[in-house]
Amino acid sequence: MSRFTETMYRNARTSPHGLVTGEPSAPVRHTWAEVHRRAARIAGGLAAAGIGPGDKVAVLAGAPVEIAPTAQGVWMRGAALTMLHQPTPRTDLTRWSQETAAVITMIGARAVLVSDPFLVAAPLLSGLGVTVLTVGDLLRSEPVDPVRTDDGDVALLQLTSGSTGSPKAVEITHANIVANAHAMTEGCRFDIDRDVIVSWLPCFHDMGMTGYLTVSMYFGAELVKITPMDFLNDILLWPRLIDKYRGTMTAAPNFAYNLLAKRLRRQATPGEFDLSSLRWALSGAEQVDPGDVEDLIAAGAPFGLRPEAIVPAYGMAETTVAVSFSECGAGMRVDEVDADLLALLRRAVPVSRGRSRRLAKLGRPLSGIEVRVIDEHGAVLPPRGVGVIEVRGEPVTRGYLTVAGFIAAQDEQGWYDTGDLGYLTEDGEIVVCGRVKDVIIMAGRNIFPTDIERAAQRVEGVRPGCAVAVRLDAGMTRETFAVAVESALFDDPAEVRRLERQVAHEVFVEVDVRPRNVVVLAPGTIPKTPSGKLRRAQALALVS
Repeated sequence: MSRFTETMYRNARTSPHGLVTGEPSAPVRHTWAEVHRRAARIAGGLAAAGIGPGDKVAVLAGAPVEIAPTAQGVWMRGAALTMLHQPTPRTDLTRWSQETAAVITMIGARAVLVSDPFLVAAPLLSGLGVTVLTVGDLLRSEPVDPVRTDDGDVALLQLTSGSTGSPKAVEITHANIVANAHAMTEGCRFDIDRDVIVSWLPCFHDMGMTGYLTVSMYFGAELVKITPMDFLNDILLWPRLIDKYRGTMTAAPNFAYNLLAKRLRRQATPGEFDLSSLRWALSGAEQVDPGDVEDLIAAGAPFGLRPEAIVPAYGMAETTVAVSFSECGAGMRVDEVDADLLALLRRAVPVSRGRSRRLAKLGRPLSGIEVRVIDEHGAVLPPRGVGVIEVRGEPVTRGYLTVAGFIAAQDEQGWYDTGDLGYLTEDGEIVVCGRVKDVIIMAGRNIFPTDIERAAQRVEGVRPGCAVAVRLDAGMTRETFAVAVESALFDDPAEVRRLERQVAHEVFVEVDVRPRNVVVLAPGTIPKTPSGKLRRAQALALVS
């Protein structure tokens, strides 16, 4: 038996902790032993359907109370799990169905497991020629014992954020999960007896599925889990649950903390809930904005949120979940560097005045992970040299499953190219500047889209998290960029003109270059991944 499955099943039998779901309307708590018993029934149904070792199983389910035993049931059969991206009320269902069909075909799924609220998709999925099973039916099956598994078996086929058109899934083995799980719990000083995790992160995203649900099952930790739709319907449900369950740990992307800060200021009354129990609030999955973190700290102070609880982090599906955390209990630390030298010379030179760029330090690599930064020629750069970040170690995936088959992710020495631009500080902390493919190059300067987008969002009337900078004439000698923003004022011509002028001005102040044009769009127009990241390449059509 693999260490992953053996440990998970043992902890299910012995852990006093469990999974709380159903908030806010009908909360229910299942111990991990109860989850394991339900998983055995699902495994029995899968066995009856002919699912066994090495098979691929896709899952389209919304409720964590069903996702947890379903995932474990798949692993009890020695199969690999793929969480399909979930449609939302704003999803283009025609496009979603095409992308989902491509994913199911790519992974060679032997079965698709479906549950509420997605049962309406079952006929569509059946039409693809694969076996469609409902979680409800599987739970009525006779339980079976788990089959033997090995450390090298694939546990998860994690769809990447860019899985559109030509999908790609990261192969995460049992050994990858174990290595990263132990590195993370060491890095966050996890206390199985005292820590309570509160999460709304989507289970089709690596941070939600692997980092919070799978690792919680593996260790038998106490987990309070709601859905992303629960969170989006009521942002303040998140702090209320931290208060109610005395949550000590949570995590979210930068944009979600931004939303939380605004709701705390506008809708909450100091003393309405107590966030003082929170000791570890990870910010990851997208670039951490120091200004947004500082705004959250200020907004959260009347509710007991401690500054040292905020933990900027770095990670990706290709490393299972995490690469680094900032030091536990230290709070956010900022590296302020000369903006011009960063853009022109690719050097991060500390400054205390003048034109500067403030970047969050993301901590040293976790145990078992090495990090280096290389230039365009492959030479390893010294501290504060800006280049491409590469990682290697036990949690790093072997590669991807694609429509063209397996594609290796590592080079001959085991290094994985993250596609991120950044540097290491003198004491080995990781700092990320942006994505290589998104950097705008003008007159030899590197201009980072996140700087442009942050400046655009300072304008009153621009929706938080809804500004995107798009490269124009990429690779040409006169490369430039445009900016698209969402606003509820999109149909007011006078307000649109004001937004266009003010966005252009704020961007110029920030990066010393004016955008070619600014486009004001209706809410919900800017393309994003299912986990909320901007799709900059697809946004090109909006500004052309």
